[in-house]
Amino acid sequence: MTLAKIVYASMTGNTEEIADIVAEAFENLDIEVEINECTQVDPEDFEDADICVIATYTYGDGELPDEIVDFYEELQEINLSGKTYGVCGSGDTFYDEFCKSVDDFDAVFTKIGAIKGADSVKVDLAAEEEDIQNLEAFAKKLAEAVK
Repeated sequence: MTLAKIVYASMTGNTEEIADIVAEAFENLDIEVEINECTQVDPEDFEDADICVIATYTYGDGELPDEIVDFYEELQEINLSGKTYGVCGSGDTFYDEFCKSVDDFDAVFTKIGAIKGADSVKVDLAAEEEDIQNLEAFAKKLAEAVK
């Protein structure tokens, strides 16, 4: 069975909700899902997954959340060649660097050899109906990329 591993960072609960939406979409596609908060896992855990997903928020003017910095730095040290990945997250369009952490993780996955399975999804604050549809389509595209 295909395994999707979702690692998230969430302060207000918005990004955790985004991760949950993606997880539910995978489950509806008969994909096994493991979902963990970023301080509870190591990047090496992605080595056992077929689909690797990061869901993160962007803090302030484009900074990574403090709690995911170690995961981000350690992720750069592993090889995920051939693994399918996707990145999603939340931000606030009030800031110039909207969802920059999503872009930062996207660049790292590419650097370590992973294959982008779907375009990143960026949500302004909390997921609304259109965002939920985009996240479900994101999960579907990732699932199709590994079949």
